[in-house]
Order: sequence, then C-alpha cells, then structure tokens
Amino acid sequence: MRKLFLGLLLSFLTDAATAQEIDSLFTVENHFDTTTYVSQNVKFLDFADKADGYWLFLPKNPQPDTAEVLLFLHGYGGYNPMIYGKWIKHLVRQGNVVVFPRYQKNMMLPRPDKFAKNVATALQNAQKELDENHEIVARWDNLTVVGHSYGGVIAADLAANFLAYDIPQPQAIMLVSPGTAWLKGGRLESYADIPAETKVLMTVSENDGITGDEFAILVFETAKNTTNRVLYRQFIDPYARAPITAYHNESYCVDLDFDAGHYNYTSKRALRISKLNALDYNGYWRLFDSLIACQRTGENCDLGKKDFNLGVTHDGKPLGKFEVLVP
Repeated sequence: MRKLFLGLLLSFLTDAATAQEIDSLFTVENHFDTTTYVSQNVKFLDFADKADGYWLFLPKNPQPDTAEVLLFLHGYGGYNPMIYGKWIKHLVRQGNVVVFPRYQKNMMLPRPDKFAKNVATALQNAQKELDENHEIVARWDNLTVVGHSYGGVIAADLAANFLAYDIPQPQAIMLVSPGTAWLKGGRLESYADIPAETKVLMTVSENDGITGDEFAILVFETAKNTTNRVLYRQFIDPYARAPITAYHNESYCVDLDFDAGHYNYTSKRALRISKLNALDYNGYWRLFDSLIACQRTGENCDLGKKDFNLGVTHDGKPLGKFEVLVP
C-alpha cells in the first residue's frame, strides 16, 4: 500500500513528458517592459517555520510609503519560494508586497482539506506583521491572488469563502493550471459563491498531464455570478526558434535568491525543468499584470476580448497563440 501511495504521488508530481530545457527566445531586458519597476531590491523575510507560516517579500531601494498586497499560492509541494522566484521578484520590484504562504509541513502533511485554513492563518499573521513592524503601509482593499496547480484550487476557495476564513476579500484571482489530479481535498462542488465583482482569470495548457483542464472548467461553469471570468488555453508552438511547450509546470521560474532551503521532489524537479522565456513574461506575468491593473485602475480590462499571443518570432510571425473562452 505504501508503494502504491508513493507511486500515485509521483504520478501527480510528474509531467506527462519532461519539459525540454531550452534557452530563452527573448531576454527580459529587451522584450519585457521593466519601466514599471519602482524598486531595485527585494527584502526577503521568513516566518515559515510551521505549516501555517509564510514568507514575506517587500520592495526596497527605494522603499515605497504604501504598497498593495498580492497573495502567491504555490503548487503541491512547492513550498520553496525559489521555484517561482523570478515572477515574485518581478511583482515586488513593481512596488507590491507579496505574501507567500507555506500551507504544507511536508509532502504528506497536512491533508489537502487543511490547506486553505493554513493560508488564511498565514494571511492574518502577515497582516498583523505588516501593520505592527514595518514602515510600509500595506493596502488590502485590492487584494489580488495568483495560484498555481493546487494553489489555484485554494485561491478559488478563498474567493468563495473569504468571510468564513476571516480574510480580506480577494478582488481578483488568477488560477494557473489549477487542479488536484486524483486528490480531492479542498475542492468545492460549485463556485457560485464567488462574488459578482470578483475578476477570475484562468490558464490551462495543452499538454498538462497532471491536472488537465477539468477543474478550470468546473470553476468557469459554476462561478456564474461573475461575468468577469476568462479561461485561456495555451498551446505548444514548435516552430519558434526556442519551441514553446505547454506542460503543467510552465510557470516555474527558479531564482536562487529566494531559496528557503526546503528540498523535496517538487523543488528538485523545478531546478531541473525551470526555464525563463516568453511564456513567462509575455504570458503568465503579462496576464497577471493586466489583471492587477484592471482591478486597481480600470486599465487593461479587455482580457478575453481580443486575440492573445506571446509576441512574435524572429521572423515576425505570431508566437504562442492562446485560445480564449469567455461567458
């Protein structure tokens, strides 16, 4: 039985095919708008000794007087923030505070139905820490959440049940390859309780052999009270100079500056397969930036209303088109 459980766990954590390690087609400096950066450095604080702990990332040099708060939820076993480090760094250098809950003690504990409660506790404690011990005035009225894999399931739960969890209301959520595979803990039968004003953005990948698109479609079809929801399906693009793949863990973008020292199957795999390319900064990052801007300023709210791609190839052809589904 123990061997069967471990085998199932590994199947959950392993892509249908190993993502190819390739050089980036573009460089961030040349093809991503870094003029949005207001701080050069990131202050990395560790309050994650327990399963309901968290890591806190603050903009520094210069340090802003006020900052909006973002909640970043990792996938199953991904409780080393280095796995998503370059994305976190991008968000913080734009002047945001990022809260990164641990929510797992290890790969086996706690049960998935406890994940959301641990995230809520981490968020409550982070709010207290920011209010009492830091010069930055944290703003919670535009709380925006991004969650990968199991983190996407948690984000949807928090959006539907924020009152029960006693946390600030998530105003917008982005679910990246969300799902639970053969695990079922933490799922809701319906997401109709997500408030009408909440913006919901989801992405799935063509060759996701772990969670597929089943959970994203569940949220899309049952969160009927919000018309502000859009589902993007990302496809492979084998014709680019550096082929764009479409697996479950495409959002990995390791940055060793954020290594918290926790190594397990997930973190070791991330070190092997992580790559930074147009799918990151012209895909996930740009979509989340647009969602944030739409919530805060009303700009870039045309998500789902136009064709979306990752830019152009070296010879001017569209790169990495997405299929868009709206209500």
